[in-house]
Amino acid sequence: MIRVLLADDQELVRAGIRLVLKHAADIEVVAEASDGHEAALLAVRHRVDVAMLDIQMPGTDGLLAAERIAERAPSVRVAMLTTFGEQAYVARALRAGAAGFLLKDSSPQELIQAVRTIAAGSPVVSPAVTRHLIDRYLSGDAAPADPRLERIADLTGREREVLAMVGTGASNAEIGKALHLGEGTVKAYVSRMLTKLGCTNRVQAALLARDARLRPDPG
Repeated sequence: MIRVLLADDQELVRAGIRLVLKHAADIEVVAEASDGHEAALLAVRHRVDVAMLDIQMPGTDGLLAAERIAERAPSVRVAMLTTFGEQAYVARALRAGAAGFLLKDSSPQELIQAVRTIAAGSPVVSPAVTRHLIDRYLSGDAAPADPRLERIADLTGREREVLAMVGTGASNAEIGKALHLGEGTVKAYVSRMLTKLGCTNRVQAALLARDARLRPDPG
């Protein structure tokens, strides 16, 4: 059973999402919060698997809550659920450790599948948000430099190759095929690379790869 926390200052929104998730036999909403401060506390107290946080909440917003959850309960997967798709919000949420970024007008099936995917350890970003990220990089409107960029210099040559491919969105299987490595070996490289960079998930690493303009070797 996937244990979920819902955080939104609008009770009607929480009720709607709760109703959607109730139709999934493998998902249970175990806690609800109306602000980010409460959300961070409940995520730890109820040992949830996935925390779905609205970005704009009074007091402590969802972005700060995501950062606190990452510090206090790094095993919790955070998904930002919002009506906003601004690039600044997306970048900060992903850098804060969010494993997903979904718009509130996502279909019920999209929400359910996103919870399952995020709980399984894979990132989920809605198509609309993905377009914003692509536009951000194409326009050169980058966020302030991430201090973790300097840590790329500490990676081995193979780890840099893996990071470059993670930046393209490649799966472990695809990376293994391109670099002639077993999937288990790739997984180990990814794990070490994330640890050295101080990243909590592949999305953060992919953003660093893009910021550093790393590209896979055509050869």
